[in-house]
Amino acid sequence: MRSARPRSMGSRLTVLVATAVAVAIAVCAVACWFLVRNELYRQLRMSLEQPPVDGRTVRMIQDHCSPNPTGDQDPGPFLRLQQLVDAEGHRCAQGWDAVKVDPMDEQVALRPGTKMYRDGVTDSGGRVLVLTKNVAPGVAVSVSRDVTGTERTLRGLGLLLAGVAGLGVIGAATAGRLVSRTALRPIQRLTGAVEHIARTEDLDTRIPVDGEDEIARLSTSFNAMTAALASSRERQQQLIADAGHELRTPLTSLRANIDLLIRSENTGRRLDPETGKRLLASVKAQMAELSSLVGDLLELSRVSGGEQPADDLPFHDVVEAAVGRARLRAHDVRIDAEVGEWYVHGRENALERAVVNLLDNAVKFSPPGGTVTVRLDRGVLTVRDQGPGIPEDELPHVFERFWRSSTARSMPGSGLGLAIVAQAVRDAGGEVGLGNAPGGGALARLGLPGRAHSQTGLMNA
Repeated sequence: MRSARPRSMGSRLTVLVATAVAVAIAVCAVACWFLVRNELYRQLRMSLEQPPVDGRTVRMIQDHCSPNPTGDQDPGPFLRLQQLVDAEGHRCAQGWDAVKVDPMDEQVALRPGTKMYRDGVTDSGGRVLVLTKNVAPGVAVSVSRDVTGTERTLRGLGLLLAGVAGLGVIGAATAGRLVSRTALRPIQRLTGAVEHIARTEDLDTRIPVDGEDEIARLSTSFNAMTAALASSRERQQQLIADAGHELRTPLTSLRANIDLLIRSENTGRRLDPETGKRLLASVKAQMAELSSLVGDLLELSRVSGGEQPADDLPFHDVVEAAVGRARLRAHDVRIDAEVGEWYVHGRENALERAVVNLLDNAVKFSPPGGTVTVRLDRGVLTVRDQGPGIPEDELPHVFERFWRSSTARSMPGSGLGLAIVAQAVRDAGGEVGLGNAPGGGALARLGLPGRAHSQTGLMNA
């Protein structure tokens, strides 16, 4: 059995608007009908009070009344019926008709100073509104007016309001449809863009942004998201292309050396020991270069993910740990560190790797017996070496992936160390720069936003 097709958001919005307007119109119509009804009956009661019933009225009724009047002509709704009622239920009516006596009329006749309104019926079957008022001990006067015209007016008003309500519902449904189409047009554009991206993987698609409402904010966020995805995909493609280019050279050299060794074994013409030793050393160096390159690529791919950033990370501890690791590989290069407290929001492993890379880079270019100076002061980390420095024309490229200075191409490395530094610092919301220090050597500056005291310590104090 096929399931019913789900209704669209536009149809649900149309039904919601139509229902809300229909309920509002129905409430207004019912309230209007009751207000008119109450006003009509209030005026009818006031007409029963005028002229007031007094002794003269009672005497006039007594002079021209009978228990069962038989008037042939109805004087219309503007004259009222009048009759006397005693405590035993006897009546004496004046006019063309008489109202049937109710037990409540007898109670009024027994209670001096009381009066009562009620619905009544005449002998001829007409419906009337009756006012019974005590005028003397054991005697009451009942005056009444026909309510047929009032009820006819109320029925006509009810039909009119029902018709207006029906037209209002139809108009509300039409207006709701127009409103839903207008309100959902930006969402339809957004849906179309999402479907287009899902179908074509075209991340360059943009949605026009109009105004500053929630839909505009959603469109802006969507455009920012697609731009970020496009940039991420472009970086990934560039990384793959650069990695392929960088891997080609060591792989080609490694394959050539291995082919030479295999050919030597297959032909029986052995290489002299010195040449074989150099080939094996070259193969080992190329394997080490490949391992380093693959490790740096993996590090670069995960430096922005995996670990959750800490809100109160002691960056000074990260720097000290990185200095300790760098000293193990520094050999005859001295590392002089002076670290002040600083707490940041970031990933510990990524930031430690960034600082280690800066220190390794400084150690690599420092002369034997040289000194690498490390300072952390109010969130600014400086690393200075005593090496040859960096040519001015190469400074804009130092943080690019796989870029290597002309003075460093003979040294081991993948060209990704400073790129890893730049990405880790950028993810932590900081800035990093590399330049030449006054007096010689290179000077790296790494700045991270943070505070000099731990928030956890302040809360526990």
